[in-house]
This record gives sequence, structure tokens and C-alpha cells, in this order.
Amino acid sequence: MAPNGSHWFGTDANGFDVFSRTIEAARIDLPLAFGGVLLAMVIGVPIGLAVSKESWLSNIVMRGVDALQSLPLLIVTVAVVALAGDHFYDVILAMVLVIAPGFIRLVRAGAVVIRSKRYVEAATATGSSEARILRVHVLPNVLNLVLTQLTLGVGLAIVVIAGLNFLGVGVDPPTPTWGGMIFDGAGVINQGQWWVALFPSLAILVVISCVNLTARVVEDLTQAR
Repeated sequence: MAPNGSHWFGTDANGFDVFSRTIEAARIDLPLAFGGVLLAMVIGVPIGLAVSKESWLSNIVMRGVDALQSLPLLIVTVAVVALAGDHFYDVILAMVLVIAPGFIRLVRAGAVVIRSKRYVEAATATGSSEARILRVHVLPNVLNLVLTQLTLGVGLAIVVIAGLNFLGVGVDPPTPTWGGMIFDGAGVINQGQWWVALFPSLAILVVISCVNLTARVVEDLTQAR
């Protein structure tokens, strides 16, 4: 049925209410996105700090990051999830592989700049350990970059998860996901049933817009400090 008073977003080909499935899909997609990005941050930030000091090991790590970032994003995630067994938690693993390199590169770039400051040189000259320099002087000054990347990463993760579900990888039906609902709706658009794909697409658009707006606010607040 088309959208009406009883079914605000209409129903799909199986008679399921599109509104309730769109809301339920958020309970699947959003925790996956936030969980994957948080784990990527937890892994990427320490690595980015560790490789901010020039050495042969940091060069090897950064070449590996370059290799990962040069690969097609969606193809990598599909391959990782499919090869890992196509389980729910494999989606988070794929998120870490594609998002953590961004944290590593961003944190390293910011840390290299901080390391060149006079107060860091003074701390080194007075005998401060490498761990203390990173914890006290470097990390607090790159947190603004981390927070901005965190919010932007959530938007990217939502798009990737929707793409995976659209291709039938990750979360198995009949569990509702935005990507899976768009895939189902794409097959009935030619029959005039536009609402099945429209509303989950709008949900993705609204969430990503809110995330990007949050990233901009966070960036403005951190720069103001």
C-alpha cells in the first residue's frame, strides 16, 4: 500500500510496514557504524602517535596505510566480510580496516607538527620519556583532529554499511537494514511503488547530514579553543 493514515511510509511487497522497518533498521545500522568507527579510532590513534617519530618502522607502516587507502573502499569491505564468513561482527572488522588508516594518517600528520614545537623540544631536552611526551604534549593537541575524524567516519561507515546491505552482504534478511530496504524497493520502483526505497534513503540522508553538521560544529568549537 502507498503511504496513508495507518501506514505513514506505506508497506512493502511483503506487507511489512516501511515506517517501523526504517526505525528498526536504525537499531542495526547505527550501532554497527558507531562501533566500527570507535574501534577504528582506538586502534588508529595509538598507531598514528607511535609512527609520528621518523624511523624505518614508521615508514613501513605508512606505506601499508597508503596501500590500504589506495584500494576501492566498497570492494575491500565486501571482500573482507565475504571472506571472513559474512557474520554480523565481520562488518565491524571491515569498518576498522577501511577507517583506521584515516585516523593513523591524520593523527600522524598532526603529531609531526606538534613534535616540531619548542616546548616538545624542551621536554625532550629535560629527559622526558617518549611515552610522556606523547601523552602530555602531543595527544591533547591532536584530539580536535580525532573528534572531527570520528564524526566524519560515522557518516562514511553508514554509507559503507548501506552499500554492503544493498549488495546482500553483512546482515541477513529478514532483519531490516536501510541498504537492504533500498535494494527491495529498487525492484518495485518500475511498478510505481516509489515509497519502499525512498524513505530508507531519506533516513540515510538525514543521519549523514546530521553527522556532517556535528563534525562541523566540533571543528569550530575545537578551533575556538
